[in-house]
Amino acid sequence: MSKQDPALQEWQDNELARTLARFPERKEAFTCHGGRPVERLALPKEIDEAYQDKLGFPGRYPYTRGVQPTMYRGRLWTMRQYAGFSTAAASNERYRYLLDQGQTGLSVAFDLPTQIGYDSDDPMALGEVGKVGVAIDTLADMEILFDQIPLDKISTSMTINSPAMVLLAMYIVVAEKQGVKAEQIMGTIQNDLLKEYVARGTYIFPPRASLRLITNIFQWCSANAPRFNTISISGYHIREAGSTATQEVAFTLANGLTYVQTALDAGLDLDVFAPRLAFFFNASSNLLEEAAKFRAARRLWARLMKERFQAEKPSTMMLRFHTQTAGNTLTAQQVDNNIVRVTIQALAAVLGGTQSLHTNSRDEALSLPTEDSVRTALRTQQIIAHESGVADTVDPLAGSWYIEELTDAIEQEALDLINQVDEFGGVVACIENGFIAGQIEDAAYQYQQQIESGERVIVGVNEFQVDEDVEVPVMRLDPAVEDEQVRQLKQVKAERDQEAVRQCLADLENAARSDSANLMKPVLAAVRAYCSLGEICGVLRGVFGEYRGRAW
Repeated sequence: MSKQDPALQEWQDNELARTLARFPERKEAFTCHGGRPVERLALPKEIDEAYQDKLGFPGRYPYTRGVQPTMYRGRLWTMRQYAGFSTAAASNERYRYLLDQGQTGLSVAFDLPTQIGYDSDDPMALGEVGKVGVAIDTLADMEILFDQIPLDKISTSMTINSPAMVLLAMYIVVAEKQGVKAEQIMGTIQNDLLKEYVARGTYIFPPRASLRLITNIFQWCSANAPRFNTISISGYHIREAGSTATQEVAFTLANGLTYVQTALDAGLDLDVFAPRLAFFFNASSNLLEEAAKFRAARRLWARLMKERFQAEKPSTMMLRFHTQTAGNTLTAQQVDNNIVRVTIQALAAVLGGTQSLHTNSRDEALSLPTEDSVRTALRTQQIIAHESGVADTVDPLAGSWYIEELTDAIEQEALDLINQVDEFGGVVACIENGFIAGQIEDAAYQYQQQIESGERVIVGVNEFQVDEDVEVPVMRLDPAVEDEQVRQLKQVKAERDQEAVRQCLADLENAARSDSANLMKPVLAAVRAYCSLGEICGVLRGVFGEYRGRAW
């Protein structure tokens, strides 16, 4: 195509030039094996109005082709393996191992009691301490978790929702103790409560109280931790619950629109809080559909932000997202097949333009992953990044008739579903009346029927089975972990300033009963006094009540 095209020239002179001035590309030249140059951006022979409307240029509205002008030529995605188990000390050891192996960011998994706001010594926690993630009861655990990990240099994602405010406060105080200010910390808290009510179930408080906590976090971080992503709006768990690719996009973006409107209603500035919204998607095994899904989601979000909220600032319209490969596709049969599945899924995420990626380990259908399995999962990303060539050019699938048709179809179908949610009164109403959960359940049922009938082949499960007599090494947790965690918690509680604890919890209750108070300040004070997660959530339970779900 002609280099004199005015649209291309404008993009090169503006977005591209600014980006290259700040962030030079990883190499001086990108070439194929024989030395043939790899173009930064492949384009059609003619850049017409239709092309600019639907695809455009990377780093420019509608962001179909990516949120940065140079994408992975400038910087590879963050390789962020999700990990956490047993005690804070054991998880810290795993984090430092992964960083030594070339991981570029941390992703923290919390155990079930932590996710639903119970201390390890609570009867509700019995038998679950440290099982599916790390147990965090007080600031003392968080200090151990990030020991020798510089929080001004490492970006940390925390998969926590109902008690997100408490864990964020602990992270901030640990950073302070390292001499790192809140405005320096980088990372994300999931903090996406709406999807919990329809897809995951680790909710504590009713939806409207949860929205208040989320908005309080937006407000506090906008002023005090501007580099930290205040929410990761998650389609991952919606897909894991059985949704289609289109439903994943639709319900995730509908939740995002709800968070935006709630924050605006609370008086927050769109251009201040919206650029720190992040998303979290699932990468399943249909490589081309998944790549198109990410492109469609990016374009649809940009258009919704522009048309519904009159967004003008580019960063306010950008959909930035983390991806995790699909846990629900992993099989206990022929576990090595899972390495192939994860590779395809990771490739889909990269072709779709993800900003960070977690690759599941081959043995996760059986147990927490072993160290060897985690290393193989990380190596999968590194091979894609450095050997496959897909990171050397921006949006390499663009222009494929099939990919563009899929991108258009997913965008339109998702928009139709979002409009349905609006017609039924919005996301909270659709949680309460069961519409969203019902849609996901129907899709999951149909998918399972296809597997059981043989219409859909799952290799090693309903076709190509073998008689296996191979013992796969699995990771087992010592039951003594729970006893040790409880012992340490009791020690912390015995040694802290009891009067300070009492006062902090009383202040938190008073603030929670005030509709106008931002709860981050009293939660930070409670964390500094070594109040426990269970104590803080217990106060909030007493004020907000607990959500019991819909009677089906």
